[in-house]
Amino acid sequence: MVIWGFDQFLRILACALIFLTTEGLDVGITFVENAVAKGAVCLDGSPPAYHFDPGFGAGVNSWLVHFEGGGWCNNVTSCLARKNTRRGSSKQMANVVSFSGILSNEQDFNPDFYNWNRIKVRYCDGASYTGDVEAVDPDTKLHFRGARVFAAVIEDLLTKGMKNAQNAIISGCSAGGLTSLLHCDNFRALLPADTKVKCLADAGYFINAKDVSGEPHIQTFYNDVVTTHGSAKHLPSSCTSKMRPGLCFFPQNVAQQIETPLFLVNAAYDSWQIKNILVPGVADPHGTWHNCKLNITHCSADQLNQMQDFRMQFLSALTGVGSSSGGMFINSCYAHCQTELQETWQRDDSPVLAGTTIAKAVGDWYYDRSSFQKIDCPYPCDKTCHNNIFV
Repeated sequence: MVIWGFDQFLRILACALIFLTTEGLDVGITFVENAVAKGAVCLDGSPPAYHFDPGFGAGVNSWLVHFEGGGWCNNVTSCLARKNTRRGSSKQMANVVSFSGILSNEQDFNPDFYNWNRIKVRYCDGASYTGDVEAVDPDTKLHFRGARVFAAVIEDLLTKGMKNAQNAIISGCSAGGLTSLLHCDNFRALLPADTKVKCLADAGYFINAKDVSGEPHIQTFYNDVVTTHGSAKHLPSSCTSKMRPGLCFFPQNVAQQIETPLFLVNAAYDSWQIKNILVPGVADPHGTWHNCKLNITHCSADQLNQMQDFRMQFLSALTGVGSSSGGMFINSCYAHCQTELQETWQRDDSPVLAGTTIAKAVGDWYYDRSSFQKIDCPYPCDKTCHNNIFV
């Protein structure tokens, strides 16, 4: 009994250590104070901020700049609602955040990027770092300066060693994933010509689809975001020269023209897109979709059919994106953002496509060990998914 008890203790201890290790690394905040003089500020006028864990060993000249997500504000009312939260003010941000997944410093959990300089840029402008309005309303005191924030943060990182980068990735989740798409070539241009630069967008491929009532809800919303923030001049000119600026907030209208190698990580049944593009609240006034949006296993046959139609629209929007230098990991999970979480990035039970985790697919692609362009079979075929369940 004593021996059995000691073995059991060791197993419990080992599990606890693994759990603690995968919980992530706490990293302190850095405020870009000199950005204020340049007008590069959050919605409330406070300085932008990021969290920085320095690289080490062979990764000391490699840089991963990851942009936080958090939706958008599309008018004065919604931007005021964000202004005094962490989504609109660095004064309200946590001083320490946990790095895991693609930001982990543990080789077992982040084999290709664990020793890179890893940065998480906090999101406080409400327009995926595209806004640039000089005037500040004296009543609201809202600052729409996302594009200046992007430039100021990158400039600050260049002075801290990124100007010597041999390798660099711009990445992001959700609205941050859209940031990495819209700023992909811009990021490439700001780095030395001999730096190996690639772009990674996680859950940032938002599509222009009508909602279940037949209305173009997301198209109207994005148009309002671009108008409110004065984003047009900072969206890719390859798109704005052909169509209305609001349409250039959609990756499907800009991705084909991106010259820098781009990797897309996205769920074909992206939970945010199902909840806010396919079935926004205004399109479901009686709450018919409530339980389905919380848990995909609670969806009716008809609801699943509509979600299958959405998947087909999503896949159609990818047409022409997968160049020889690009990559994609499109699984059939009900999920949103899979690179920041250890459980979905790299773990024994992580989602896989063709037996490959997201971490391995991205690493192989970045280092040119092998290409990866895989699209999953339709739901519910993939048993490795970590589907979102909302409460």
